[in-house]
Amino acid sequence: MSTTCTLGTALITGASSGIGATYADRLAKRGYDLLLVARDQTRLEKIAADLREKTSVKIEVVKADLTLASDVSSLEKRLRDDASITLLVNNAGVALSTPLSEANLGEVDRLIQLNIVALTHLASAGAAAFVARGNGAIVNIASVVPMIPERFNAVYTASKAYVLSLTQSLSAEVGERGVQIQAVMPGATRTEIWERSGIDIAAFPPEMVMDVNEMVDAALSGFDQKEQVTIPSLPNAADWQAFVDARLALGPNLSLQHAAARYKTTGA
Repeated sequence: MSTTCTLGTALITGASSGIGATYADRLAKRGYDLLLVARDQTRLEKIAADLREKTSVKIEVVKADLTLASDVSSLEKRLRDDASITLLVNNAGVALSTPLSEANLGEVDRLIQLNIVALTHLASAGAAAFVARGNGAIVNIASVVPMIPERFNAVYTASKAYVLSLTQSLSAEVGERGVQIQAVMPGATRTEIWERSGIDIAAFPPEMVMDVNEMVDAALSGFDQKEQVTIPSLPNAADWQAFVDARLALGPNLSLQHAAARYKTTGA
């Protein structure tokens, strides 16, 4: 499939495999030039070469380790200065399977740096640049695990809850200023992240695990529909809206002058 026009440049982090590599394929075929970012330059170059054979878009490869502040800073600058960038896909991330009480805190810090700090810095730079230009989009890859936090690793789940919350707040800040913001919340998706975190995806019931191509295609369909939150496996979008409505219904009682009656001691 060839393309003859560009929709601007899509900067994709974690683009050497899995979700990031699939986004690269789909966005190139849509007509985006690509700025592919990951630590593994060899794999990035192979992906770039394959896509150059299939499309006519421009593809640039950037080797970067987003656990390093200097590499994150370089990408921030690129986002702010390069007016061709119209889409940021914040995909880079890692998972942990160890309970927090037993975790290697060095690995915990690395997860927080990648899943939260780097993502936040890039989202900030992208939002600032896109607001200044009057258009652009940010896609943050979250997860469904914040919906069922009791069943997953505490730190990984908390990091993805952060991504969801950041996306919702950021959308409120810049959504009316020409910038589209989307959180993608996949369930179990067949990628390398499981093996890297020490989890055997083969142990999951097959009906729970989505192919990465189907997941990304669904996420892009949600993007096209201007969804703020896309849950690829959720059959009924009204279920998510009901969840949001229930959360918002708490609003009037979340901050009041006096404590609720059930917290008051006898005689108080």
